[in-house]
Amino acid sequence: MTSTDESGDLWQEFHDVVNMTSRELREWLATDASGPGSDALPDQAGGDLSRAVLEILGKRRTDLTPADAEAMRRVVDRITEIRGSAEEPTAGDTEWRHRLMSLGHDPLKDPDA
Repeated sequence: MTSTDESGDLWQEFHDVVNMTSRELREWLATDASGPGSDALPDQAGGDLSRAVLEILGKRRTDLTPADAEAMRRVVDRITEIRGSAEEPTAGDTEWRHRLMSLGHDPLKDPDA
């Protein structure tokens, strides 16, 4: 990452959009509903980006690599794009919710929980 301010901003943005814990995400990726790869070994379930989110959730900000920063930016951008302008939790359709959940964002999760 280029600077402490940039890394802090990206860290905050990432944690603002990724509202699932590593445990919740890991359990979700192990379900059939999460899509292809759910029947893989538990530590290999989900796509590359989903696994990157899991790894990042297990790190401290000071331990992030440039590859982590790139993955975080991709996750923030993808969740923002998929989510659209909806600020409040909404059900949406099942496929839409599942795509978000595979990136660590459950649109139905209470932000105050």
